[in-house]
Amino acid sequence: MSDCPLDATPLSSRGGERAVSCPKRLRTGIGLRAQHHAQILAQRPGIGWLEAHSENYFAHGGSQRDVLTQIRAHYPLSLHGVGLSLGSIDPLDRTHLRELERLVHEFDPMLVSEHLSWGSVGGRFVNDLLPLPYTEEALRHMAERVRQVQDVLGRQILIENVSSYLQFTCSRMTEWEFLSALVRESGCAILLDVNNVYVSAMNHGFHAPTYLQALPAAAVREIHLAGHAVNRVGPREIRIDTHGEPVCQAVWELYALAVERLGPVPTLIEWDTEIPALDVLVAEAHKADSIAEVSCAEAA
Repeated sequence: MSDCPLDATPLSSRGGERAVSCPKRLRTGIGLRAQHHAQILAQRPGIGWLEAHSENYFAHGGSQRDVLTQIRAHYPLSLHGVGLSLGSIDPLDRTHLRELERLVHEFDPMLVSEHLSWGSVGGRFVNDLLPLPYTEEALRHMAERVRQVQDVLGRQILIENVSSYLQFTCSRMTEWEFLSALVRESGCAILLDVNNVYVSAMNHGFHAPTYLQALPAAAVREIHLAGHAVNRVGPREIRIDTHGEPVCQAVWELYALAVERLGPVPTLIEWDTEIPALDVLVAEAHKADSIAEVSCAEAA
């Protein structure tokens, strides 16, 4: 890889937790998108599972929920939320949370996830997932919000790391230290977005494998893979998390290191913009399966 400062030394030989052996794993899944509903039901492609954006299915009744019911009969399902704005100081939206609770009860997903981010202030939302300052105060706030959601849902949720382009000068810990502490404080688990780790590492200059090595391996319950764009601002190169391109080689290599350490964690291909044909997504999922099988074999 030409542009990713990865250390090729196996993570399992660098100290810390040992790499996890790899029993039979759930095949890689893909994000569920409306343009693929009919084709998925007709063809039932060879993927392991599907992930739906929770908010797309809050409507009571209608064709969207009917399709989700049919798909749930054939595939395991996860629910991935983008609208709770857990890191915001606005009160938790109880209407939103009740709808999520109803959706979880109806579809019994294998995983439920949200983001380590905020996106609202004073009741006004931005169309983005904004990073938090990594301070003790922010940690206490985020942990309390996660506990409230878990209490309502009656189950553990996963929290996903987001990509970032600027850093807070007031931060007193790294993102991986903050995320690890959030697991301890709230009892949540982690959705590790490998692409976001890579994007942030390249934007801010930290060593991406260090992030993987520092996380509590047992808490990582899901992995996301996606594509990103490279923009130039003057002499500077900035990576933007777009979910609109294939997974790049650098991210595939980082994923191989993650699997070597974490073992057979359920993995998902995310593609949210410029969405390609279903066959393209399935091929990306199969590539992830192949990489995981090799990495697990080498780690065993």
